[in-house]
Amino acid sequence: MNRKKLYPWYFASGAAILFFLLCFLPGVLGIAYSFTDWNNFTTEINFVGLHNYKRIFEGNSEYLLYIFNTVLFTAVTTIAKTIVGLALALLLTRQFIKFKNFQRMIIFSPQVMSFLVVGLVFKSMLHPTTGFLNNFLKDIGLDFLAKSWLTDLKIVFPTVMTVDTWKGMGYIMMVVIAGLMSISPEYYEAASIDGATFFQQLRNITIPLLKPVLVNATVLNVTYGLRVFDMIYSLTNGGPGNATGVINTAVYKEFSRGDLAMGTTLSSVLFFFVLALLYFIIRAMESKEVE
Repeated sequence: MNRKKLYPWYFASGAAILFFLLCFLPGVLGIAYSFTDWNNFTTEINFVGLHNYKRIFEGNSEYLLYIFNTVLFTAVTTIAKTIVGLALALLLTRQFIKFKNFQRMIIFSPQVMSFLVVGLVFKSMLHPTTGFLNNFLKDIGLDFLAKSWLTDLKIVFPTVMTVDTWKGMGYIMMVVIAGLMSISPEYYEAASIDGATFFQQLRNITIPLLKPVLVNATVLNVTYGLRVFDMIYSLTNGGPGNATGVINTAVYKEFSRGDLAMGTTLSSVLFFFVLALLYFIIRAMESKEVE
């Protein structure tokens, strides 16, 4: 083979070796261990076939709740971040808005904060007796709105999803703003001459031309949502009970109590679930993109 053709491989080989050793090989070993009874209480590792997978998908399995919560969290936060991020981007690109860059910076700033930090701060703010939110509501005479935000089974999961949406909406806003700035103003000028309203322009120009950007944002949001752990762990640790438990909190619990095989099995289920879901999302959304 010509040396010039091999030249690019010299640069890629180092990253490829690291990827193989640190990502691909551990992933394959994890899938292999999911077919065993690997645990911390014995040195023997026996092949058990699909037994661990059957435990996950049994009708009365608590793992089904973790899977359902993961899917629900992903769907709600992805839709919420996209809608709010798009609305903020449209607002902060309007000519009449003053100090746009400063406002963008403020809204984006939670994105650069650690998930654990955000979770711990909100855990303190949402405390039912000493938290800032309930005390503020009581001070302004809205005692009836004060809730046990992180312990009430009816509202704890929506609370967690709201906090996560608050943290991530700024990133989507910035991505959409970048997409809006790439759209030629001539489209809007022509539409204005034809008498198109703002919402008609949004439906027929902005959204179609933003579809590649929205596809990427959706893929990122879905990937994060399915792998969520830090935010839920710092806010509720999957509680109360299993009300906010997701797949990765279940993985953490299984590894903590020494059931390594079940931990790797749950990780493998999540891996295949992410691959399958992202494949269908990308295919569905790319088929509708404007060429």
